[in-house]
Amino acid sequence: MKKLTRLDTNTLVRDIRHLIEEARQSVAAAVNTGLTMLYWHIGQRVRQEILKDGRAEYGEAIVSTLSRQLQVEYGRGFSAKNLRHMIRFAEVFADEAIVSTLWRQLSWSHFKEIIYQKDALQRDFYAEMCRIERWSVRALRRKIDSMLYERTAISKKPGELIRHEIDSLRAADQLTPDLVFKDPYFLDFLGLRDRYLEKDLEDAILRELERFLLELGAGFSFIARQKRIQVDNDDYYIDLLFFNRKLKRLLAIDLKLGDFKPADKGQMELYLRWLDKYERQADELPPIGLVLCAGKKRETVELLALENSGIRVAEYLTELPPRKVLEQKLHAAIEQARAAFDHRRELTAGNDDDEPTC
Repeated sequence: MKKLTRLDTNTLVRDIRHLIEEARQSVAAAVNTGLTMLYWHIGQRVRQEILKDGRAEYGEAIVSTLSRQLQVEYGRGFSAKNLRHMIRFAEVFADEAIVSTLWRQLSWSHFKEIIYQKDALQRDFYAEMCRIERWSVRALRRKIDSMLYERTAISKKPGELIRHEIDSLRAADQLTPDLVFKDPYFLDFLGLRDRYLEKDLEDAILRELERFLLELGAGFSFIARQKRIQVDNDDYYIDLLFFNRKLKRLLAIDLKLGDFKPADKGQMELYLRWLDKYERQADELPPIGLVLCAGKKRETVELLALENSGIRVAEYLTELPPRKVLEQKLHAAIEQARAAFDHRRELTAGNDDDEPTC
């Protein structure tokens, strides 16, 4: 009988470990899927019973009685608090088909974080982005705590357009720039205080590149710093160049210490056209640009219609304000953006009405 060498034993142990880990992951995924749908069905059934009567005190009595009986047989997982989580789960995700598309990537712990968000659009945003980008529960909490939804470009749109974009993401797994880009970006991890130069900002980003990529979002990879381009024998330099696999686009980032100025648009347009002509691959979409600045004036940005040029402008914060102040600022920005959108839509509709008829 052949005697196993140490090398053979190591290989055997490695292969068996791999099999065990694969089996454990498979079992864990199956258990998670089963539990998630079990909790949804429990929540749905209890909710139906409560709705029959329509009284809040009756609902509390049902939950308390049911919890006591279930805990005797099945343990603490069926406490009154957890039953209320299940009822909330079935209430805010009323469509079983949607839950069925999410349960493969989202655990029960993910759902518990999502179901208590303020409105349906917010919940669906976090659920779909979590599914697409495969966030851990800890990462999801960080995104929610940092008010990611309120910082994305999509939150500035009217509700029906947000719904359309989220439904498209659910159906086709296709990310758009409005789902990816934020304003403001949180760069407090760079450790910059008081006075610093653009080079200091750039150096700090490169030192903390991993954390900067996390703030940018999933799918970004770093390509170049101070990317040299030549136009008519003149040299220009793109501060930072990235590529996003999900968007299939190059991203040029221009760093500005002061407020955004109209001249910054022309500079970025030059960069994007050069990249489109010389760097863009056949299977890629046109490059996009992000001007990261210390401040911006709303009307200036609106009048320049930057999105038509593939350019985004966003502020960066090297020191975070108190959460209450941040909430007020973001909510005001959302209201202003939606009001401006409605105004443009009214003007467009008015122009259509003025057209002569034959």
